[in-house]
Amino acid sequence: MSDNTEDQKQGQINIELDEKTAEGTYSNLAIINHSVSEFVVDFVSIMPGTPKSKVKSRIILTPQHAKRLLKALGENVKRFENAHGEIKDYEQPPIPLNFGPTGQA
Repeated sequence: MSDNTEDQKQGQINIELDEKTAEGTYSNLAIINHSVSEFVVDFVSIMPGTPKSKVKSRIILTPQHAKRLLKALGENVKRFENAHGEIKDYEQPPIPLNFGPTGQA
């Protein structure tokens, strides 16, 4: 094995994806709160005619990672729109949220 190949292997991260996680979770609403040390993103699935919804997933990020995610998501949206056309952001009626305490996480 050459030194170059060894250097490349040291920089790699092995990321595993189990079957349950690979199925994914549908969300059509994200609620974002933050404090000085973290961003908390709650993903919710709201169905029409259903008066109650649950948080399906909560992701907690450092401010630095939240900024990197914002950049990566923006770049991916731009690539998607270049390939498939503009994503329309349709106005939706405001959703009344009785979602526990609001403000900082």
